[in-house]
Amino acid sequence: MQIDDNAALIVIDVQKGFEDPGWGERDNPGAEANIGAILAEWTDADRPVVLVRHDSVAPDSPLDVGQPGNAFKPVVADARHDLLVTKQVNSAFYGDPDLHGWLGERDIHQIVIVGIQTNMCVETTARMGGNLGYDVIVPLDATHTFDLEGTDGARLTADELTRATAVNLHGGGFARVVATADLLEATGDPA
Repeated sequence: MQIDDNAALIVIDVQKGFEDPGWGERDNPGAEANIGAILAEWTDADRPVVLVRHDSVAPDSPLDVGQPGNAFKPVVADARHDLLVTKQVNSAFYGDPDLHGWLGERDIHQIVIVGIQTNMCVETTARMGGNLGYDVIVPLDATHTFDLEGTDGARLTADELTRATAVNLHGGGFARVVATADLLEATGDPA
């Protein structure tokens, strides 16, 4: 795996509101540590970092702008970043300011996506990035999600949803799904 010198790290929705017990059971308790390790490598290498924050418009959401849960978790709260994108939908490409335009202005063709939730905002942003022609890399162990129930009562665990995301992204040709250790090794910083 080759990492471009100007590959952008896109850190999605690493917000305190996802600690709310109302989300249910989560997977990957090591996600934040892996996000922190990747973020430190990107900062040390002076590669571009984009923080994305979900500013929910849903009533009573822990991610609402007026709630403490809207704030970033400590692992990213004081991180050096080149751009802050706010959004109200799943894809960071539908946020403000325009992520695609910002990347294009800087001739960035490779993006690494980490954050919360694996099967929601991370997967949607990765799919759109792939559709827009970016070389998308998703270190899956630097993401996490929660159990989810469908309208028919079927329930998938967070682990099952993460596995489905890996298959969707890799099998669909949207992104390369990798491990944090492999990504860091490719940047010259073994985990």
